[in-house]
Amino acid sequence: MTKKEEVRRVPNLRFKGFEEEWEQRTLSDLGDFIGGGTPSSSNSNFWNGDIPWISSSDLVEDNIHSMNVSRFITEEAINKSSTKLCKAPIILIVSRVGVGKVAYSHESICTSQDFTNIVNFKCNGLFLSYFLSVEMKNSASSLQGTSIKGISSSDIKSKKLFIPNDNEQQRIATFLLLLDNRIRTQSKIIQRLETSMQNLRKRLFTQKYRFKDNFGKSFIDWEIKRLGDIATRITNKNKENNINVLTISAQYGLISQLDFFNKSVSAKDLTGYFLLSKNYFAYNKSYSNGYPMGAIKRLKNYEKGVVSTLYICFDFNSDIDLDFMEHLFEGGIQNSELEKIAQEGARNHGLLNIGLADFFNIELTIPSLDEQRCIGKFLHKLQEKIELEKQLLLKYENQKKYLLENLFI
Repeated sequence: MTKKEEVRRVPNLRFKGFEEEWEQRTLSDLGDFIGGGTPSSSNSNFWNGDIPWISSSDLVEDNIHSMNVSRFITEEAINKSSTKLCKAPIILIVSRVGVGKVAYSHESICTSQDFTNIVNFKCNGLFLSYFLSVEMKNSASSLQGTSIKGISSSDIKSKKLFIPNDNEQQRIATFLLLLDNRIRTQSKIIQRLETSMQNLRKRLFTQKYRFKDNFGKSFIDWEIKRLGDIATRITNKNKENNINVLTISAQYGLISQLDFFNKSVSAKDLTGYFLLSKNYFAYNKSYSNGYPMGAIKRLKNYEKGVVSTLYICFDFNSDIDLDFMEHLFEGGIQNSELEKIAQEGARNHGLLNIGLADFFNIELTIPSLDEQRCIGKFLHKLQEKIELEKQLLLKYENQKKYLLENLFI
């Protein structure tokens, strides 16, 4: 290469004050490598000790600082099995089942045979961990669609990388650690808010907390009403040939299949589907995590859409506040009623066997419209706060992704 064609060995993004080119190294030169093993589960003398032992499933994707340690082994297990004690600090690399995950541990630990671990670093361990989190994820992606199920220890050791001087390594590692700490804090903020939401829903819908009217007086007593008395079933067919096919997601509610799956998984002919308008509700009888009796979701993100006739669709009367009902369903208040009508053991491809008439006969305890509005508005404001915090978390995560792609060579 001529001088003009030479490419400097520097990353796309760099902290001010650093000008030197990065040096190419082989990973095997930067530390000592230790494998792992699994002590026999049939030998009780190997387990319930005080030495942490992890498998690949205990590591968290895209988070080098998080692992779920729940199993502990004894000294005898180390002495009489293939597992080895890795002295901290350690870089844990999943090279087989679950390939691509990386973690950095400040505590000594043992691992399964699915790991290739690095100890005794000859560079900044945190810097190397962040680099490997990107490198191993890329390597894992390249294996998708192939018959190869992992990356050999020799292939990991032979990886080439560029590293800067010690000061720049420290600067990069410290900056990314600060960002990870901010992401962790933001996640905790969201968890606390979501816990508050769950607790408030429970107390409000069981009337342990009550609002007062504008004059400080109590609202009238709540009344038991059949769902069919306050809602009307929607059976409008898709005569206008709407192609916005919706599915129910536990996290996102009624969402377009194109947005959720990046493709449509529906039938080609959509004329037999139900046509929903904004603020209609749909019940998916499939049970899922957090929704043991199926999920009831409100159409909020689109003006119109179509759903499979497997869904039970309905709209509420004018004397019902939609925010109130949305949060009542999210709180699972209807589950005890649905349990009464679900035929035990009668499940068809994950669908609960709940009849149409039985569904609209479930009973719900409903307050006056004014109290509904108070509750609905209050919970809606809290939900807006949660969504704002989630958007902020997403910004931090996207920022981290961009930095990981550009702070390294």
